[in-house]
Amino acid sequence: MPLVTTTEMFKKAYEGGYAIGAFNVNNMEIVQGITEAAREANSPVILQVSAGARKYAKHAYLMKLVEAAVADTDLPIALHLDHGEDFEICKACIDGGFTSVMIDGSKHSFEDNIALTKKVVDYAHARGVVVEGELGRLAGIEDDVKVSAADSSYTDPNQVEEFVRATGVDSLAIAIGTSHGAFKFKPGTNPQLRFDILEEISRRLPGFPIVLHGASSVTPSYVDIINANGGQLKDAIGVPEDQLRQAAKMAVCKINIDSDLRLAMTAGVRQQLMADPANFDPRSYLKVGRQYVKELVKDKIINVLGSNDSL
Repeated sequence: MPLVTTTEMFKKAYEGGYAIGAFNVNNMEIVQGITEAAREANSPVILQVSAGARKYAKHAYLMKLVEAAVADTDLPIALHLDHGEDFEICKACIDGGFTSVMIDGSKHSFEDNIALTKKVVDYAHARGVVVEGELGRLAGIEDDVKVSAADSSYTDPNQVEEFVRATGVDSLAIAIGTSHGAFKFKPGTNPQLRFDILEEISRRLPGFPIVLHGASSVTPSYVDIINANGGQLKDAIGVPEDQLRQAAKMAVCKINIDSDLRLAMTAGVRQQLMADPANFDPRSYLKVGRQYVKELVKDKIINVLGSNDSL
């Protein structure tokens, strides 16, 4: 099975009341952990690549890793650019074999965001590639995305219809209280997604797929393993999983998960190296990290996204 777009995935997800997991990939072990979990859970999956990942692993290497995953699992897999900041990177990924790209024009004015997004959409659609746009800005830091709390903003439901109509985007990322990075919220706070905004957006855009970024839950068990093995990730707090599940039952068809994957991989590596300080074999300590990634993704698919057994 070749790489697919997200069109059919999102249609089924919207109708079925679940979301597709979009998992950020950086190396072979993370790709393997994600796709092996998806195969066991009988779920489609989106593998997404940030600008930082392309710099680190290089486009060609990532493409071959994803192609290998498709051949190994025979799953519906979409390859997506996460947070493309300009037309050039979107074009490079479209020309280079990606089936989906995100153009993040949220830092621009509403008018400039529309113009930039439409330019990407026109280029992508002519080549059979789908596009995700964004309205509203999430706070936090993750890879090349850095937005202060002062600069963050909720998505304005009054703008969504015009934005979708003017740009022709295939899905829309919104800001309803999620945040980038592992340190999303302060200790003692009660994170609460703005479901009122989501409901109003879905009322204005019936049947249209909505996306949540910054939706890692910062799984406490992996944070504990890291800290027990020399790490210093105090006060790392993520989005409550029950709220993500509720969003997936509504109009949210794609939920991005990145920090949780990094935590799972790091937990496995730290734990193995601390248990065996003489270990210098990456195949050994990366194997444990890969297993933790697989366990995490399978749990997310079943208990948070609800996309298991949807093929």
